[in-house]
Amino acid sequence: QVQLVESGGGLVQAGGSLRLSCAASGRSFSGYVVGWFRQAPGKEREFVAAISWSDFNTYYVDSVKGRFTISRDNAKNTVYLQMNSLNAEDTARYYCAARRSYVLRLSQDEYDYWGQGTQVTVSS
Repeated sequence: QVQLVESGGGLVQAGGSLRLSCAASGRSFSGYVVGWFRQAPGKEREFVAAISWSDFNTYYVDSVKGRFTISRDNAKNTVYLQMNSLNAEDTARYYCAARRSYVLRLSQDEYDYWGQGTQVTVSS
């Protein structure tokens, strides 16, 4: 069993930056793909980014490409989401998720473990 805890959310002005963290406990992240998802009020949860474990391959939704960077520190069992040039459309609750897999997973249905989320609010 993997427990995931997100942190780093908060209130930021448009154009600002935040770095979210997803820390795993219970067992190692070894062999797990990790994804970030977000859910805005009144909207469905959507994929944001994912990173593989072994080759650090990444994938982003088009709306965040060039602004967000996903990375991981396997020694610390932590995955990060650096978010730059934030805008109001990025306001959402952000969740990290994990699945034991050596390939990227883009659908939330493919993930087995989820954190409770961290709120990101961007003021315009």
